[in-house]
Amino acid sequence: MWLLVGLILALLLTIPVRLAIAYYQTPQPQAILTLGGGSNRQEFTALFAKFYPGIKIWVSSGLPPREARVIFHAAGITDDRFYLDYRATDTVTNFTTLVEVFQQQRIQHIFLITSKFHLPRAKAIATLVLGSRGIAFTPVSVPSEASELESTDRTLRDIARSLLWIVTGYTGTEL
Repeated sequence: MWLLVGLILALLLTIPVRLAIAYYQTPQPQAILTLGGGSNRQEFTALFAKFYPGIKIWVSSGLPPREARVIFHAAGITDDRFYLDYRATDTVTNFTTLVEVFQQQRIQHIFLITSKFHLPRAKAIATLVLGSRGIAFTPVSVPSEASELESTDRTLRDIARSLLWIVTGYTGTEL
C-alpha cells in the first residue's frame, strides 16, 4: 500500500516539472484540441484557428463529421488541417485517447478549447493526463450559456480517474 502511495506521489511531483520543461521548450502552442460538446465550440475553434494558420486542429467527440466539416470549410479550413476523433466518451477520455497521438507527432504544447463552465474540470484533467506525458496546454474558453461551473464532485471524480489512468492505463469510465 505504501509503495503504491509513494509511486503516485512520485508521479504527481514529476508533472509540474514535465509541464515546466514543455512550456520552456515550446512556449507557443503547436496544435489545437477542442473538446466536443456543441456547435459553439467548433464554430469558435474554426474562427480561432484562422489566427494560427500553421497549426493542426483535433476535435474530440464533437459534432457529426458532416456538420463539423461544414463549419470548418465555411471558415476556410481544409480537411488536411483538422482531425475529427470520436473515440472519447467523456472528458477524461477526450485526453487519454489523443495524448498518444500528440506524443507521436512530437506536440509538446496545445491550445485547449472548451466552454467556460467546463474549463476548470478540463484543466484539472489536462494537467494530469497531458502533464504526465510532458505536454503543456494553454486554455481558451468559449463563452457558454451555463453561468455556473461544473460541480466539484465531478471534477474530483475525474481527477481520480485521471490518476487511475496514469497508474494503470485504465480510465475508469464506469465510475
